[in-house]
Amino acid sequence: MTDSLLSALIGQELGSVVFVRDYVQLDFDGPRFTLFVWPQVSLDSAVRVMGDPGYRDALCALIGHTVLATTENPEAGLVVDFGRGSVTVKPQPAHLEGPEIAMLSGFTDREDWMVWRPQEYPFDDLEWS
Repeated sequence: MTDSLLSALIGQELGSVVFVRDYVQLDFDGPRFTLFVWPQVSLDSAVRVMGDPGYRDALCALIGHTVLATTENPEAGLVVDFGRGSVTVKPQPAHLEGPEIAMLSGFTDREDWMVWRPQEYPFDDLEWS
């Protein structure tokens, strides 16, 4: 287990979702969680992945909701739970477009930032070659 910055999102409200060509940013009015792989979105018990009808709408439906919990482990990957729904990042090697999976930065009360990469916790259990 790590001392992850991901838990600093607890209590933060999602302010916007920014789609940028081949990745997405979740903006928390300061902190920004950039996902370089398309996350899975769970909303009202329906699970969607990029390409599914309503995928973008499901992500945007989380705007205005507060992060209630986060999870980071090899089984789940990275999970941001909003209660009504969640965003999960657990890519397969074929989904990776670059050297990073996700990045979290932009906190006003700290200078910390964090990057998640293949072959590093919690993604060190997959064969990335």
